Amino acid sequence: MKTQIFSILVDNTTGVLSRVAGLFSRRGYNITSITANTTANPKFTRITIAVPGDELILEQIENQLRKLQDVRHIKKLADRESVIRELMLVKVRVDLPHRPEIMTISDIYHGKIVDIDDYSMMISVVGLPSKLEAFLDLLKNYEILELARTGITGLDRGSEDIQYLE
Repeated sequence: MKTQIFSILVDNTTGVLSRVAGLFSRRGYNITSITANTTANPKFTRITIAVPGDELILEQIENQLRKLQDVRHIKKLADRESVIRELMLVKVRVDLPHRPEIMTISDIYHGKIVDIDDYSMMISVVGLPSKLEAFLDLLKNYEILELARTGITGLDRGSEDIQYLE
């Protein structure tokens, strides 16, 4: 099984995200990540969905998505032809003597310390999901107090195959 990332351009209408997600739940397909927000044109929303499955299942998902009334365009984002990112905020319990260790780990992953108090630090890290997982692996000796991840988002590289909708 592989994970396919779909970038779906839809009309920005009430309930569109629910209808798209509902298609997956009705057919028993799992969504590992979903993000949505309006585009530069507020008439449209871009939904990015990561879905695991074999080739047949992923083809069925794409065909079913195309049948939805609000869907205007679907792209499969491929690793080398796309820029894919995720944001993670992680709050770690850390006392004063161990702060430099956490700051070093954060620097290696281009993380930013966004909050600090007497007993914890919050770090923001942006990158591929694999980068975020590697960052978390380095924090395994520390107590993670809270963790939030945005989910995957992405766009194709370059200026080809851009959809201009009216």
